[in-house]
Amino acid sequence: MTQKGPVPDADTKVPHLSADQATAIASGAHGNPFSVLGVQEFHGGFFARAFVPGAESLIALTLDGEPAGTLKTGCVAGLFEGRVAIAERQPLRYAASNATASWVINDPYAYGPVLGPMDDYFIAEGSHLRLFDKLGAHPMHHQGTDGVHFAVWAPNARRVSVVGDFNDWDGRRHVMRLRADIGVWEIFAPGVKPGAVYKYEIIGSDGECLPLKADPFARRAEFRPATASIVAADLSHEWGDGAHRAHWSKVDARRQPMSIYEVHPGSWRRTADGSFMSWDQLADELIPYAVEMGFTHIEFLPVSEHPYDPSWGYQTTGLYAPSARFGEPAGFARFVDGAHQVGVSIILDWVPAHFPTDAHGLSNFDGTALYEHADPRQGFHPDWNTAIYNFGRREVVSFLVNNALFWAETYHIDGLRVDAVASMLYLDYSRKEGEWIPNKDGGRENLDAVEFLRQMNTSVYGSHPGVVTIAEESTSWPKVSAPVHEGGLGFGFKWNMGFMHDTLSYMQRDPVHRKHHHQDLTFGLLYAFSENFVLPISHDEVVHGKGSLLTKMAGDEWQKFANLRAYFGFMWGYPGKKLLFMGQEFAQRGEWSEARSLDWDHLDDPRHHGMQDLVRDLNRLYATRPALHARDCEPEGFEWLIADDSANSVFAWARHAPGEDPVVIVSNFTPNVLNGYRLPLPIDGTWREIFNSDATIYGGSGKGNLGEVTTRQEDGRTIAELMLPPLATLMLTPDRPGSA
Repeated sequence: MTQKGPVPDADTKVPHLSADQATAIASGAHGNPFSVLGVQEFHGGFFARAFVPGAESLIALTLDGEPAGTLKTGCVAGLFEGRVAIAERQPLRYAASNATASWVINDPYAYGPVLGPMDDYFIAEGSHLRLFDKLGAHPMHHQGTDGVHFAVWAPNARRVSVVGDFNDWDGRRHVMRLRADIGVWEIFAPGVKPGAVYKYEIIGSDGECLPLKADPFARRAEFRPATASIVAADLSHEWGDGAHRAHWSKVDARRQPMSIYEVHPGSWRRTADGSFMSWDQLADELIPYAVEMGFTHIEFLPVSEHPYDPSWGYQTTGLYAPSARFGEPAGFARFVDGAHQVGVSIILDWVPAHFPTDAHGLSNFDGTALYEHADPRQGFHPDWNTAIYNFGRREVVSFLVNNALFWAETYHIDGLRVDAVASMLYLDYSRKEGEWIPNKDGGRENLDAVEFLRQMNTSVYGSHPGVVTIAEESTSWPKVSAPVHEGGLGFGFKWNMGFMHDTLSYMQRDPVHRKHHHQDLTFGLLYAFSENFVLPISHDEVVHGKGSLLTKMAGDEWQKFANLRAYFGFMWGYPGKKLLFMGQEFAQRGEWSEARSLDWDHLDDPRHHGMQDLVRDLNRLYATRPALHARDCEPEGFEWLIADDSANSVFAWARHAPGEDPVVIVSNFTPNVLNGYRLPLPIDGTWREIFNSDATIYGGSGKGNLGEVTTRQEDGRTIAELMLPPLATLMLTPDRPGSA
């Protein structure tokens, strides 16, 4: 409040700032501007000091607009100081003017800190699990004023300022307060609103000004090629997905159907003018498509902000910001909620292994190797020319663990597929002798990364039941998907890269040679239950000259389609959760490119439309037949019936689930029709043919068993004689009264 009566004429008693300090303020070099600017106590009263470049006069005002005194010019241009008529310390604003303009500004140095001692304690300990609510840019009401609190970790900086469109990108105007114990700089910027564009101006310990840095915790970013952060309003979405989340929090995901549609949101479809679809536009088309096709999950390639389209999002500079390519962050929340309300879960590809070295990003953030290792033998990734996170630094681990929790909490995502886990686990990954540093025991295992992954998984599963984590891990590292308390890494699932490699290698062979490579399809069952596996036919298999799935298949045009149909039937009957990259469900011919839409016009061709129908029907069978999914990760769910018929390239097995009818899968990977093929079956009676990849509706030749086969007893075994169509997979189940 203002004092009653006139302001004392005591200007001569105001402690004028020395020329050295004034020059430091005016040049942005002062080490602690909060100690000299803002409202200061003096001789039982208060005075104010402000630096307002361009102003020639300055009048102090209370927050309710009452004049509190006229400040006099200091010893450098833009510096003002003088007594103010206030009865207690309080924030002020200033009416500034010069010969051509007048304006009102808020004084950021009149506000106290927002972070407190408990934040310091948990941040220092590395145990703060709400870090995303403390660091970054947060609109708030503080000490009677609306504004934005900015906070950033830069412990080795000499000075940090927040600069943006609200202060003419002038690093002298909002120099931040250092919390020395934790190396975090913070400031409350009164009057700044959501939508403001900003970066951090950092002076390194050597006195050099670094390139302007985007906010590591920014929740929104500019659309490339611009690279600034944007103050995001608090997400106010009213979620309607309670039933979806409650379901997944109560079930064992290993025993649920999971058929994952892997999508690059920038190229699934484009608008008529070739631009990116917004999240709302994608929701209108992609969600109904996923439901119609029977996919249970959509997995997005990374949606966090990234500067370079051909990186597909895997070189991210904004882990907390949904990419501006697809609109505002609230649109992504609406997409997730909309998917949940029709039963579709959302998985995000997540990249904690490495980050790009773009000047505005995390690299050399405060003038030192802060997020990365200083030694390139530990901190530089030769495969991707990226920096590697320093998993031995608790602040870096906290940054990443909090990011995983952020996506689960803020956007209700159902899972994280963690990219490039193998590159994290091994210190010598893609390195020659002498190019890596052994661990403390002399080994090649990255012990810090192991501990990080365990901490991340423990935190996610401990606080968000129903969320799953999936490792892309291409080696034989043990217990990737075993719980941490059992010595595992703690992931829920692991990609089965061996399945992908072996089966595609087999399918590329001419059928006449397949009998010599029979083990390519049987070997995987030796380890199929050593982890909780996802069978991935991912984007990595249809880029960089690898062609599409269709073009990988052996044979002429008819055989390519038949092989692919048979392969999908084989895969959907094989133990493990399913993942298929977009476009492969309708047998896109061309190799995928992130720069354009999928070739949806293929669906005008009945062969491609038939493939789409086949994948849709497989998804529905998989979801509705517990034998096909309820024991995907457990050996009692699988039984070989024929594993050694290499001469005919035939494979047959049964899938089981407690209390449920079995499903038998038979694949013939030759172009020959095999009549009277004798197949042992686990139950006597009539078996219905519930799937035939050679059906005419899928583009096949229509060979089959007229819908059913009947068993007979032979030498104590239950046998049925089948017609096996060419290059085809069949599925059979007992014909019970009333069964569908």
